[in-house]
Amino acid sequence: MKEFARTDRVSDFLQKELAHLIQFEIKDPRLGMVTVQDVRVSRDLGYADVFITVMPFGAQSDENKAEANDVAIKVLNKAAGFLRTKIGKALRARTTPELRFFIDDTLDNGMRISSLIEQAVREDKSRNANEEDN
Repeated sequence: MKEFARTDRVSDFLQKELAHLIQFEIKDPRLGMVTVQDVRVSRDLGYADVFITVMPFGAQSDENKAEANDVAIKVLNKAAGFLRTKIGKALRARTTPELRFFIDDTLDNGMRISSLIEQAVREDKSRNANEEDN
């Protein structure tokens, strides 16, 4: 029976704490609605890779999603020291992982693959319907 690893516990804690801190402590108006999807902590707890998704707001439309993502990553990486300090106080551990932020594009990739599958099924149905008519 495998026990719950310390890195897993730290990852879960960081995910919850970062979600709260990003929502309530970071006051940068350029930052859209950010969701912390996943946190992966290195075995030595030296680094934490934080994967986020960004929902554009206001003037940021879906066409500007890449730009909104870039801005969010810049803002969060600039605030990483502040966030790390806050987390260090709450974590009360000997070391606090260095935070690195990345865009999690698995949702976008999944939606793209799903639409490609739906398109292939529609084309297959129309091809079958045409063959039946002939």
